[in-house]
Amino acid sequence: MGDEEFLAAQFEAHRPRLRAVAYRMLGSLSEAEDAVQEAWLRLDRVDSAAVTNLGGWLTTVVGRVSLDMLRRRTSRRETSLDALPDPVVSPAAGPDPAQEALIADSVGLALLVVLESLRPPERLAFVLHDMFAVPFDQIAPIVGRSPDAAKQMASRARHRVQGAPVPDPDRARQRAVVDAFLAAARTGDFAALVAVLHPDVVLRADQGERGLSVIRGSGEVAGRALTFARFGYESLPVLVNGSAGLVSVADGRPASLMAFTIAADRIVAIDILADPARLRGLDLTVL
Repeated sequence: MGDEEFLAAQFEAHRPRLRAVAYRMLGSLSEAEDAVQEAWLRLDRVDSAAVTNLGGWLTTVVGRVSLDMLRRRTSRRETSLDALPDPVVSPAAGPDPAQEALIADSVGLALLVVLESLRPPERLAFVLHDMFAVPFDQIAPIVGRSPDAAKQMASRARHRVQGAPVPDPDRARQRAVVDAFLAAARTGDFAALVAVLHPDVVLRADQGERGLSVIRGSGEVAGRALTFARFGYESLPVLVNGSAGLVSVADGRPASLMAFTIAADRIVAIDILADPARLRGLDLTVL
């Protein structure tokens, strides 16, 4: 094996981690792949023999590239209120081997929404330190601040993230709650719907050009679910970022993708992707 092939093999070994870093930073699967590819191009331009910790070097490069991409979003006045992050969709029975690494390192959409509300440097400091154990003295040069300042950025981000719901890791229990929600919606049982929803549940619906709408409260969300159920769409179980979800199908085509965040046997968040263009871009061969 030549030097270039050996370097490529090493890079591929780090790819799942790099993709996970970029996805948490960007909330976009395509942009995450772009950031990882840029890291490879930069590695190809340096003397790799001088890189003593390849994994750490690549992680900080992906972090720097992702930070630059987030800053460009801000300069174009793109905000986290424009759209939901990209979902990772897998079969309800569990992800296939090719997706296992991404699913294992992915986070729920509800948490990604919180991350997108952070300032880019805060998001970087939190993601790299709290999620990937990168020391602050390595984060500081990326954000152009001192290690203490980088630590404060991560602390502010952590305070925001602590308000995000922590989902129940038991997929069987998640699915039971989603099935109860679906059954209540189909039968028009408003009381049963409210019972399965957290009182402060939030529903976010990304409708593409029509924008992102947000509804809060069990009564309001239950009413929206009853309205949606009247369309009579077929609902197929999937996993969305490793948690229970549904794909609604009309005339053989996906009409929406629903991701549920469930804690203590109640639904605390529902994220709905109903943007036709983005639905067409998803790999829904799991159906």
